[in-house]
Parts: sequence; C-alpha cells; structure tokens
Amino acid sequence: MRPLSLLLAGILLAVPALWPAPAAATRIKDIAALQGVRDNQVVGYGLVTGLQSTGDTLRNSQFTEQSLQSMLDRLGINVRDQRLRTRNVAAVMVTANLPAYVEPGSRIDVAVNSMGDATSLRGGTLLMTPLSGGDGQVYAVAQGALVVSGFSATGQAESLISGVATAARIPNGALVERAVAGAFRDLPSMSLELKNPDFQTAVLVADAINAYTLHKYGRRAASPRDYRTVVLSRPGHVGRTRFMAEIGELQVQPDIPAKVVIDQRTGTVVIGRNVQVSTVAVTHGDLTVRITETPQVSQPAPFSDGQTTVVPRTDIQAGEQTGRLAIVSGPDLQTLIRGLNNVGMKPTDVIAILQAVKTAGALQAELVIQ
Repeated sequence: MRPLSLLLAGILLAVPALWPAPAAATRIKDIAALQGVRDNQVVGYGLVTGLQSTGDTLRNSQFTEQSLQSMLDRLGINVRDQRLRTRNVAAVMVTANLPAYVEPGSRIDVAVNSMGDATSLRGGTLLMTPLSGGDGQVYAVAQGALVVSGFSATGQAESLISGVATAARIPNGALVERAVAGAFRDLPSMSLELKNPDFQTAVLVADAINAYTLHKYGRRAASPRDYRTVVLSRPGHVGRTRFMAEIGELQVQPDIPAKVVIDQRTGTVVIGRNVQVSTVAVTHGDLTVRITETPQVSQPAPFSDGQTTVVPRTDIQAGEQTGRLAIVSGPDLQTLIRGLNNVGMKPTDVIAILQAVKTAGALQAELVIQ
C-alpha cells in the first residue's frame, strides 16, 4: 500500500482545482461546547468468564485467583483450600464515560481491557462490575458479552495476531444507577468554550450570535471574554434549552492557525490551509550504501598439509542520486503542495525538508512533530 501522504499529495497535484480556497462554514455546536457540561469518567475491576482456555494463568495472576475465590464465596461455594487451575477466566479493567445529565436507567458503552496474561478475550462475558467515579461512589454497573475486534491464534511452530485481542467493548453494556449532581438549569452562567481556542474564532462566534439575537430578540446576547470563552446573555423570555439549540445551528467560518503536523512513524504530513513558506531554494539527494558479503572457499594444494578455509570477501558500493535545486514558495496551500511535488520527494524526504525549512526560518507556521 502507498503511504497516505503520497496518496494525498498525488490527489492534490492531479486535481488542484478541487481544493477549496475559502474555509467551509461550520456550525457553532461543532466548534464550541457549553462550559460546565462535560462527561465524567468511571472505572471498575471485574472478571470475564467463558474464554476458550485463553484466560489468565492463575499461578502467574494471583489477583485473578483471589477475585475468583471471593466471587465464589459470595455465591456460597467454598474453594479457599483448593488450587484452581481454570484458564477460562480473566481479570479486566472496565472504563466508561458518563455523559452529562444522564439519568438512572440509561445505558452507556464500556471498554474492557485485560490485566493479566490472558491471550484473548474473544467469546467472553463480563460479570456484573460496579463502576465508580473519582469520589468513590458507584454510578453504573456493567455486564454483558464482549465484542472483540482483534484475533490471536498460537500453535507449536507459528502464531498469528491481528489487532488487539485483549481489548474489547460492550455496546450499551453499563446501566446507569446514579445521576451526577447538578442540572442544566442550575448553571450559574452560560458560556461557550471553543474546542480550538483562537481570538479570531471567538470574535466570529460572538458576531454571529449577536447578529441573530439582534434580529430576533432585539438585543445582543454574546460577548467574547478571551480567546477560549464567549459569554452568553440569554433573553429572559427564552428557555435555556431552546436558546442553546438556536445558536448551535448558526454557522461561522472558524479561523485556523498555520500548523504543520508530522508523524515520523508513518511518514504522514498534514499541512494546514494557512501555512505559508517564504521563498527558499531546496535540493535533496539520497545516499545509498550497499554492502555485499560473498565468502569464498580456499582449497589447499594437492598432497599438502594445508586446511580448507573460508575467506571473507566484502563488496561495498556507494551511490548518491543527483539532487535538483528548486525554488519553493507558498503564498497558499495549493502552491506549496505543487512546489514540494515538483522537487520529487518521498514522504520521509518531505519531513526532512520541512524541518530544515523551519530551521531556516522560512516556514511561517507551527511545526508539530509526533
């Protein structure tokens, strides 16, 4: 398969006219969230049963054995003085996000991850597991059959692993038992918090809200407090829910900072729309070193007392491709992509060039290396 960055560069070079010049309008609800309305994380420890001899080795995972014994004790089965040898049980950690304003009786998704030396959770069932918050209170209870996307098979001479077989999910696997304190109507104030903080975006959001409320309610209802927060002033005769629904559908064109993101592990390069490069001359050549080992056998002369020996022979060849000197300048993204493609570089070469251009001070953007 070709790297993603090569495919993207090829598409941009082949059809440059399809790249949109202006930023697309985005709903306010997609770029901002109401301050104080957030998820809460819950976690629990449980057991997964029903595995096909792919669970924890109880001799190596003593916490699994202790948990199994405690569970059987609660069910009236005494196994304290016996040595358990089952491989169908695995100790797991269960995590979930509790949505804001969720009520008891609702269901949420949970993630299940193995703690011991289990090789696969496929086919297992999570037993009833309380999920607690940071305050120690139990907010949900998880139980159900696991959905595992990974696969693991091991034989005597070969093993096959696809994905992660020791991580699973249970859609709607937890039942909410307790509501988080606080309600929407109890918020002391209403403020929008931008997901990507920016002064220009905050002003655009406030202007869009004011234009709407001035036309419909005859007053302004938004004021940018800083580059992250827009304070709202709700008209008195409009409910909180209706007001948030109305302004959430308003569209703005958020301003994005000039940023280049590089993932050196996969060779992926993502260049933002506002990235510009001052005029620079770039050349790049690849140096290839090839080492070939061809050992030869040295035979002694007939009727001599010599011994047959292996004589090493090493052939080293070095070659460097001719690099072209090209002028790269980018007043916009489309021109920058075309200039980089004209040099004819691989993704790893593009990464090296961008780092060098940034060092030279010609890359007018933030360079993020992952």
